[in-house]
Amino acid sequence: MATVEHKSTATVTTSTAGEVEIPADRKLSTASNFNNSFNAPSWHSCYYCTREHFKNIGQFVNHLRSRHCTREGGSFVCRYGFNGVCASLPLDGVSDRDYDAHVSKYHVNQQTQELPPEWGVYSAAQNLPAVLNDPQRGKQSSLFTKKWGEHFIERVHIPASPHLPDITHSDFAVYLGSVGKRYRWHERRQQQQFSSTPTPEHLSSVPIPDIFLKSHLQLHHSTTFSQVFPNYMQSEPNANGPSIQSTASSSILTVQKVGRHLQEQLSHYLDIVEVKIAQQVAQKSGAFFHAMTTQHAILAEMEEAAEQVRQLRSALAHLHGSTVVDSFRVMRYTQRRQHYIATLDKLRLMATVHKTQPMLQLLLGTQDYVAALDLISTTQEILAAELLGVHCFKHLPMQLGEMEKLIDKMLTTEFERYAATDLNRPLLEGDLESDSVCAEEDKLVAIIMGLLRKQNFSFVQSYQQESVATIRAIIKQLLIEVISRGDHEMCLTGAGEQSLDLTLVEWLTLLQRASRALCAVLDRIKSVICIMQHTVDAAAGGSNPSLKNKMREHAVNLIDSEAFLSSTHHEKISTQLDQLLQFVCHYCHERCANIMSPQCLENSFASEEELLQLASIVNEFSDATQSICDTPSVPLQLALKVQASRYAQRFHSERKQKLALLLDQERWRQVDIPYEFQRIIDRMTVSDYVKQSAPTQGHLITSNGDNPGNPVLLLEGKQPFALVSVALMLIQMLYEYGSSAHRLSLLMTYHSRNVVDLLRSFNSRSCQLIIGAGAMRVAGLKTITSTNLALVSRTLQLVIYLLPRLRKHFESMSGYEAIERDYQSHVKEIENKIHGIVSERVAVQLETWEARPPIPSQSFRHISRHLVKLHEAIAGVLPEQQIHEIYGVVHRNFKDKLREQLLRLNINNNGGPQHGVVTSELTFYMETLRTLKALPPSQLDNGILEQIWLY
Repeated sequence: MATVEHKSTATVTTSTAGEVEIPADRKLSTASNFNNSFNAPSWHSCYYCTREHFKNIGQFVNHLRSRHCTREGGSFVCRYGFNGVCASLPLDGVSDRDYDAHVSKYHVNQQTQELPPEWGVYSAAQNLPAVLNDPQRGKQSSLFTKKWGEHFIERVHIPASPHLPDITHSDFAVYLGSVGKRYRWHERRQQQQFSSTPTPEHLSSVPIPDIFLKSHLQLHHSTTFSQVFPNYMQSEPNANGPSIQSTASSSILTVQKVGRHLQEQLSHYLDIVEVKIAQQVAQKSGAFFHAMTTQHAILAEMEEAAEQVRQLRSALAHLHGSTVVDSFRVMRYTQRRQHYIATLDKLRLMATVHKTQPMLQLLLGTQDYVAALDLISTTQEILAAELLGVHCFKHLPMQLGEMEKLIDKMLTTEFERYAATDLNRPLLEGDLESDSVCAEEDKLVAIIMGLLRKQNFSFVQSYQQESVATIRAIIKQLLIEVISRGDHEMCLTGAGEQSLDLTLVEWLTLLQRASRALCAVLDRIKSVICIMQHTVDAAAGGSNPSLKNKMREHAVNLIDSEAFLSSTHHEKISTQLDQLLQFVCHYCHERCANIMSPQCLENSFASEEELLQLASIVNEFSDATQSICDTPSVPLQLALKVQASRYAQRFHSERKQKLALLLDQERWRQVDIPYEFQRIIDRMTVSDYVKQSAPTQGHLITSNGDNPGNPVLLLEGKQPFALVSVALMLIQMLYEYGSSAHRLSLLMTYHSRNVVDLLRSFNSRSCQLIIGAGAMRVAGLKTITSTNLALVSRTLQLVIYLLPRLRKHFESMSGYEAIERDYQSHVKEIENKIHGIVSERVAVQLETWEARPPIPSQSFRHISRHLVKLHEAIAGVLPEQQIHEIYGVVHRNFKDKLREQLLRLNINNNGGPQHGVVTSELTFYMETLRTLKALPPSQLDNGILEQIWLY
């Protein structure tokens, strides 16, 4: 038997029959099958994949393509070789057809050779960076260089770097000297490995199979038997042989041959084991002889220990007879006495449990529901824990359960009856507040305690439903009473909340009576909820500090009981009680809001006093409910806002229509200001909107009347305003808006928006009538004079003066900036209109003027006349500053137009006759302006005589 040992500790053993044995630790598929020979084709199995066998060449080729081939672009690179590198095609990729030819030539038809040694650390013979960074090969990123080589593309010569030194062989002398010895030793070791052949001297290095090293060798198992006796029973007769006798003889010879080989192999394994045992004994001989010499001492010590054990056993037996037996007898008697005592206690407990039913009847008779439920619970616990299996009490748990259900129904019925009785008590006519205290508080506490003990928390919803029913009944009864007093047809909804035919007075009376009755009912509900909350706190083992003062007034006696309500249930019930009070208050507001039906104000329009009365009722009721539930309610306030909005809209539409009618009838003439309007302006200046008797339109006296009054309106006692009659009515309307908002703050928002809308309408319509000349068609005016324009401008300025005060009074006035800009723009547009008219007429006169006598010329006389007429039209209306601004624009336009005329006439500042004429004309022009005082004194000098020649 010859043995071949490779470098990787993998051993191949060959027999005379040419069979191959390779240990299981070699991970090669071709070496894992013991029946394969070296003459088998190479495509039967993969050398580098474990347990891969193929039945035909096609499966082998597909395996190489999927597992040992990589694709780079359109090329295929074979990886079937050691370390993933094919020896025949190591680096270059080929086409698909060339790859199939390569596999067929070098891998499918290759004859099986001796297996190469496994790769080790000493197998490397070249530096990896040197292979990857070969400077002789170009960049392989292009498909052309991969297919046809790097010479396919043009190569660029890169000059040597001046910063790198020239490397010669002498630079590596030290390195070669240091590694040369190691390299020679490495080459010598590789040659020894490849030239070594298995010799019989290496027999001792053959490893023993693991099957012989197991502690239990079970040969009756087929797997173990086949490993111990491999190939012993695999010899089969050849069916194609010449005869059966020759076949039998050959199989016997084969079995004998295999048996002899197996016997020799096992004998060899035995020799190896014997040698190793001898080596171990030789190594441990000193310890072995030491153990043999100490054997006698160990035997002596064991005899001494056995004698001590016998003495100890004798002492323990004496102790057991004299001490332990008597002690155990005393303990047994004590245990028996305890059993007797326990039996007596059990009998007493049974006697107590037997009295449970009479005690329950007594507790229910005194309405002590909590004690009754505690008794039932305790009895059930005793029956389940201590009296389990007692025959005489087998029906008692069922009876106690039925009685507990009965108590639960009794509590629910009693609570509903109490709630209905308490909420439906008659209301006193004189003082509703005095009769709102809860009745029979002790009974309520007992019922609530029982419900809490039973964990029946539905009483909160029951009380809520009863409260809602009571509120509906009260409103329906009040509505029936109001309708029955009058001659109205009885027409109620299902809840009895609406009436379609009530007068406004009856409607307000109904709402007031309903609010008072509901406040009384809410006080009762709040008292009951306070008692419930206090009871819940006591059941949870604490007390709510916020309810102590309230409960002192009611003087409720709580049942002394241990805390049985958990914190979770306590928090849940407290939240439900708070929500109950808030829901009832909110429901009252909803019912009252439904009473305030839209038909009530559509059929009969409410006055401001009636709206004030309505707001007083709603605010009083809202304050009362908020003091009860500490939460404001919205529905009734929304209903009030709806009615206030309708009143404000009607209020605004009436005045807007009246103002539009007055604007269409206005003659745009100045009127005297009655004293009543002067007082209105004075009060608006100081934001005093207390109700006063306002003048009517009949009190407005024009300038040709004989009633006393000032010709102008004085603001703050010094600013005069000449106004038209529609301006006075606008002031009166603004004052009425402010007075209404002052008396009823609910209308403040609506009136503030309506005031802006009213002012915007006045500005737009006045612009159409004056700037757009609409007054000539509507009011029958022959022309729109400068006086008309000045009066409108002064009215707009008065509104601009009042706007900040109106904004301060209404607090929030949306659109204030926009309306102020519109009015200022309108005033500016009127000024442009006024000086535009005069400038146009002056320009016409200057176009016909020529610098020749007489002086002053007819043109300058007409210009002076136009300036005088303008001053007569606006002097009594506009303030002096605004007059100066208008004349300043006319003066600038005059100078510009005169310069154009001088250039056209070619008149220069040369002291000639024409220059003298111009100077005389300008002197006459400036004298007219000085007479009228149309410009500030600083602009009335003779500086124009020089400025006119400056182009």
